[in-house]
Amino acid sequence: MRIALFTETYLPHINGVVTHVKILRDGLVQLGHEVLVVTADAEARHHYISQEDGVLHCPALTSKKFYNYSLSLPVSNSRLKFVRDFAPDIIHIHNEFGIGMSGLICAKILRVPLVYTLHTMYDDYIYYIAPKPFVKAATKVSHRYFKFIAKHSNALTGPSQKCQEYFRLTGLKKDVNVIPNAVEVDQFSPHDVPEEVKAQLREKCGIRDGCMVACFVGRLGREKSVDVLLDYWKAAITPEDNIHLVVIGDGPVRPELEEQANALGISEMVTFTGRVEHADLPPYYALCDVYVTASLSDTNSISMLEGMCSGLPVLQRTDPLNAGQVRDGTNGFNFNTPQEMAQKLRQIQAMDLEALAGFKESVIDSIRENGARGLAERTLAVYQRVLKK
Repeated sequence: MRIALFTETYLPHINGVVTHVKILRDGLVQLGHEVLVVTADAEARHHYISQEDGVLHCPALTSKKFYNYSLSLPVSNSRLKFVRDFAPDIIHIHNEFGIGMSGLICAKILRVPLVYTLHTMYDDYIYYIAPKPFVKAATKVSHRYFKFIAKHSNALTGPSQKCQEYFRLTGLKKDVNVIPNAVEVDQFSPHDVPEEVKAQLREKCGIRDGCMVACFVGRLGREKSVDVLLDYWKAAITPEDNIHLVVIGDGPVRPELEEQANALGISEMVTFTGRVEHADLPPYYALCDVYVTASLSDTNSISMLEGMCSGLPVLQRTDPLNAGQVRDGTNGFNFNTPQEMAQKLRQIQAMDLEALAGFKESVIDSIRENGARGLAERTLAVYQRVLKK
């Protein structure tokens, strides 16, 4: 099968969508399929296909509002010619803006089935583009736009049941095929990180000897609710608990979060690392004992899954639409209050070495099927159903 994957961002950028598309591409290629990735590239002066990775680079502009990602115009005769020459059996879009709309247009012109994956709960991101008084109106407009794209797609997929709920809010009555995100499982083995590297990181992060380490990894935007996590920390964790929180990542609200930690008087228990390149993340995960998140905007957080590959039990604020991702006692615990969060942290902290090792192995076992091949096989099943219709 020949498959064209359309995504606004791709390597060397790193985010959840890029990781998903990269792993899906790798899995499809492993299974013998031909894949063309179509992406925006602010450094490209003309459309071209890279010989190294088979990526169609499309000229674009840089958007400072969206983490310096590239945005491309949806209409291009050159792009259409490249895609027509590739002759895809399926076009699969992973974003909804210039490149995503381009995928829809190409599918219509070439009469190729269109699959659309919703990765982002956009209602949580409206504040990036609309002042507060206009959020309600902007949300209404965005619902119409995303409904339009979904309505003209032959199949919808998403990493969690949240995507079905989002489309319901837009007024669309169409089933979403839930396909969990994938991770590169072997890249995050904690056994591959030397003890001296972890010791150096502990010193760099200001973590006292004997401290249990909890981490959150991700882009620091309001939708990630790290402010809630800090409030919970203040409410239920004390220095005597010997539990340190490491917030790994950067983003627009990082200065606010650092100021909040200072104001709450918990700075000695919290470290903000700033941006860490994706390739450098495994030692940070290996340093930690547990992954903790208060976010209710994620569909199936890839950072969380990477932490699980490293054997980190996940503490997740209860999210009914993501029920089943974290299974109490198997790969982590759900919590509703600061006190519940603290109680679960202390419960893990109190485990003896044998019990903790067994728990970590259970966490890793729960994620083993989330590799490139598994993602590709689940997605191919959707492609095949679409082609049969």
